Amino acid sequence: MKKLIVNADDFGRQPLINQAVAEAVDKKGLLSTSLMAGEPYFAEAVDIAKKRPQLGVGVHLTLVDGRPVLPAEEIPTLAVNDGRFLPDHGAFVKHYVQGKVARKDIERELAAQLDKVLQAGITPTHVDSHQHMHMLPGIFPLVLQLAAERGIKRVRISRGIYGNPFTPWPGIGDLIGKFGLETLSCIDRRQAKAQGFACPDNFVGQVAGGAVTEAFMNHLAENFTNGSVEVMLHPGLENESLIKETGWQHDYEAELHAVCADSVRENLSRKGINLINFGDL
Repeated sequence: MKKLIVNADDFGRQPLINQAVAEAVDKKGLLSTSLMAGEPYFAEAVDIAKKRPQLGVGVHLTLVDGRPVLPAEEIPTLAVNDGRFLPDHGAFVKHYVQGKVARKDIERELAAQLDKVLQAGITPTHVDSHQHMHMLPGIFPLVLQLAAERGIKRVRISRGIYGNPFTPWPGIGDLIGKFGLETLSCIDRRQAKAQGFACPDNFVGQVAGGAVTEAFMNHLAENFTNGSVEVMLHPGLENESLIKETGWQHDYEAELHAVCADSVRENLSRKGINLINFGDL
């Protein structure tokens, strides 16, 4: 059976992202998203999700480039940037390997994020993370533990580029990052499976952005084999506003168009590819 999860990350971060997710669901372009518990438009995202019961909502666990749920004084080794997290994965990994991030702070904050989503009346379909931080050694086992304690048994494994749309690679840093993530993913997948977690067979994504296009989605449909694939997206409205706010040079509009395009829906249907969310794994 052919199963496709199109997942919109960063739900709750910005109204232009929330509105894009709503539009993509309404146009039958996606059925899965990942919610950031600490971001200012969390409540708006929850309202959008509750009005669309077909939308599976996961928890986009966040340790970088965002706002914590807990007060800064309760997680002092995480909230080190005027009450916010470190700006990106590079800064976090450096602190983490140097022993500057306390495990108890990670555990408290991730538990608080999961609980906030549950308390909002959302039953999470899965867990993943902002900039793939859940994949790190020491953090991944903790994520599995916290998720399982809350009845969540599906997780993203950020690996297995399936017809990668993001070539050529921008630089050596991205190649190193991809290699590291691929290595971790092999270890993490075995651990997740051993603990009864489900995860897609393949993953489309990259360490450093790059928009999924209509052409790529059609290429994916034409070359889809049996099994499951997750396509990670960051759809949004108004590129200029989102790039300015997030500091990320990303084509949000292109990704929204890609999953809503008539040609994509027609090709997926013609090839017998079922659009699902993590809850259907």
